[in-house]
Amino acid sequence: MTNGWIDIKNTDMMLIMGGNPAENHPCGFKWPIEAKKTRNAKMIVVDPRFTRTAAVADLFLQIRAGTDIAFLGGLINYAIEHERVAWDYVKNYTNAAFLIKDGFQLPEDGLYSGFNSQTQAYDKSTWNYEEGGNVTNSAGAAAASGGASGQSSQRGGGAADKGSSGGARSGDGQQGPLGGGHQAAGGPGAQGTGAANPAPALPSNVAYDLSLQHPRSVYQLLKRQYSRYTPRMVSSITGIPEADFIKAAELFTSIRNDGDMKKAATIIYAVGWTQHTFGTQIIRTAAILQLLLGNVGRAGGGVNALRGHSNIQGATDMGGVFDILPGYLKMPNPGDADFATYLKRITPTPSKPSEWDSYNYWSNTPKFAVSYLKAMFGDAAKKENDFAFHYLPKIDRRYSWVEMWDRMYKGEIKGHIAFGMNGVMIGPNSRKNIEALKKADWLVVCEIFPDETSEFWRAPGTSPEEMKEIKTAVYRLPGAGFAEKDGTFVNSARWLQWKYAAVAPPGQARVDQEILARIFLKIRELYAKEGGKFPDAILNASWSYSKPENPSLAEVAKEINGRALSDLTEDSQPGATIKTGQQLPGFAWLKDDGSTACGNWLYSGSWTEAGALMQRRGTDDPSGLGIFPSWGWSWPANRRVMYNRASCDPAGKPWDSERRQVWWNEAAHRWAGNDVPDFKADSPPQSHMGPFIMNPEGIGRIFAPLAAFAEGPFPEHYEPVESPIANPLHPKQSINPVIKLFNTDLDKYGTPEQGFNVVCTTYRLTEHYHYWTKNNPMNVQLVPEPFVEVPVELAREIGVEGGQKVRVSTARAQYVAKAMVTRRIKPMTIDGKTVYQIGVPIHWGYRGIAEDSGKTSLNPVNLLSPTAMDPNAYTPEYKGFLAKIEKA
Repeated sequence: MTNGWIDIKNTDMMLIMGGNPAENHPCGFKWPIEAKKTRNAKMIVVDPRFTRTAAVADLFLQIRAGTDIAFLGGLINYAIEHERVAWDYVKNYTNAAFLIKDGFQLPEDGLYSGFNSQTQAYDKSTWNYEEGGNVTNSAGAAAASGGASGQSSQRGGGAADKGSSGGARSGDGQQGPLGGGHQAAGGPGAQGTGAANPAPALPSNVAYDLSLQHPRSVYQLLKRQYSRYTPRMVSSITGIPEADFIKAAELFTSIRNDGDMKKAATIIYAVGWTQHTFGTQIIRTAAILQLLLGNVGRAGGGVNALRGHSNIQGATDMGGVFDILPGYLKMPNPGDADFATYLKRITPTPSKPSEWDSYNYWSNTPKFAVSYLKAMFGDAAKKENDFAFHYLPKIDRRYSWVEMWDRMYKGEIKGHIAFGMNGVMIGPNSRKNIEALKKADWLVVCEIFPDETSEFWRAPGTSPEEMKEIKTAVYRLPGAGFAEKDGTFVNSARWLQWKYAAVAPPGQARVDQEILARIFLKIRELYAKEGGKFPDAILNASWSYSKPENPSLAEVAKEINGRALSDLTEDSQPGATIKTGQQLPGFAWLKDDGSTACGNWLYSGSWTEAGALMQRRGTDDPSGLGIFPSWGWSWPANRRVMYNRASCDPAGKPWDSERRQVWWNEAAHRWAGNDVPDFKADSPPQSHMGPFIMNPEGIGRIFAPLAAFAEGPFPEHYEPVESPIANPLHPKQSINPVIKLFNTDLDKYGTPEQGFNVVCTTYRLTEHYHYWTKNNPMNVQLVPEPFVEVPVELAREIGVEGGQKVRVSTARAQYVAKAMVTRRIKPMTIDGKTVYQIGVPIHWGYRGIAEDSGKTSLNPVNLLSPTAMDPNAYTPEYKGFLAKIEKA
């Protein structure tokens, strides 16, 4: 979340898509209701199903799963056409005025400039800013003469051509197009190997036109890009009637009617957006819309993700995905010959008009990286050995979730540790994951219940003879449940909140850190005794806990916060000194000379000499905005709304005096506020320092330059891998051209011509939590068995009544459950033809109370979903694929 749960109460307008917070986030949903009650805020809900969230909406629109970019692109077009744009915000706080290089081409045929059909990847050199400074006075002449329109040049890249309607098929996780991911903005990316030709760089002095009239300005390119997303086109793609779409567009953009800047709108989403082959770009489209309307950084505004687990945010913050380190530092790759090369690759330099200023806070990357290495390796990390940089792994390929299972299925990965992750149930294409485990040499599972992964051989279809042939050694570790351990949760709003263990783990069950510590210490013992190819990282890892075999999480939290390794002073804080061994008060004190250690710079300030700030439970809220600065601690720096400098106009005055977050105090010559200013404290408004301090430009990116995204600097609507229609925008390039498809014998993709003509989506229920609660009798009483949600009209066609069993088939598998015949999903007209959608909850498999008592078909839902993934975040496409349905 750029804002936070409680801040939603401050909004005037809500757009809820890709999520169902009334059912999946019921505690947090009180804040949207509060906004409706106290501010008369309007709520628009867009969902494939009529949900409990939709039931309290002012306007509900049913959308075809996987067409969110078309809908959001239509809103962008409507805002521009009706001049509902936050002009001062857009000109000063976004790159709308920046000029893009001549030769850049928009994807009117589905492909941006630079596409190479042989490699299924882009040469992104034209996706860059023009060098040059202020061209405002000459912009009109450029427009009058035709200029470079962004459409006249040939596509770059030599072998570039029109491509095909398919994505890249890859057989081994190494081939096919490189994705974006967290590596993308840092140069070569995860596959970087020190290529002879350096990656293109952003110019230091960007050309710009404040009139926004230059044909190659970001604003004009944006306008042209989404001019194709007319209400009629949006309706044709999404299935939303044209009149209903116009009603939604009129309502949402009304906050900027007549140039009013007082109101704010928020966009709220969850995994219904992320779990597509273009999920990252859906979120990007929402961000562009919010920048255009001037809603980012403001109370009641922002783009707010509702996390699917209580600690998903924290897991990502701490480097829980393969291509980042804690604090979103990029992983080293083989091209990083030394620490200096690595830092040069990942540390951005300012790219802006020379007259403007940019804080470019990622310029502090060397301080964050050195402090992290000191926390990891202690005294072994010295300047003479590059602070033990070479102890870190260097990723030579992608190790994403789907690709890991693909490599295991091919016999390349021999073992798997499943620590609170039920890989069989998670899928996608669960049959492939089951078969992969049959080929593994060993499997270690840490769980609180027997699950489908720990007993993969029980999957339906596995014969007794085949069971005898399975050689996988399975080791079960007795884990502890969340109520049996202390530590922190980091919620969707970035709040670190300490929790205490309610009860001790039963029997032989152990808390996570004890299990992990004992494994690590045994491995280190073996390295010390027997040696190995590269023992240094293991033998020199810092492990100075009072109980090495079971570290206190309080000690770990203090280590993550960071401490001084020598006496420190800070130029920006005259007279202040931190003594050796003291906890750091925040990341501003981190150094790149080895005098500080910090496990994650984002969390620095959470456990200081004043104590554990995440344990605070203060209920004072002086501003009334729901900031509660003394409740827990939020990253970064206990800031509750990110980019809050944008809540003020260019002169430093709040856009809305009634919801004052921060402001420029001329007398003190500093920024002040109810929230912690997300800005250089003494930078006056006249310096024109941009509020988006983590970007090298200092401003919000409507256009994402260079390698920021795999498939384009503006989002474009592509169809899901399995779709009932060809893409109405460009039928010859129907799907995302750079997505990763797989080609083993179990990777199959369905088409309407094969009879797969029903759109299937998956979702969670209020009464169950993923795959755990099917082992709890109370939850099982509430919803005892699986079902398939079927529209009334479709049920009539296939001759099914509620309670009768249906068979859902995809190109990969079949799934049998009872039909819940409903009016909550209606037939849709998509590109001129009737299309049905069905919904299937995810919770049941072949282990659990209902499963063990024979009340289900024992099949996980994700047997149905395809192995296809987003090329940026590598998330599988669970939320929209093709099926056929019949009476069982």
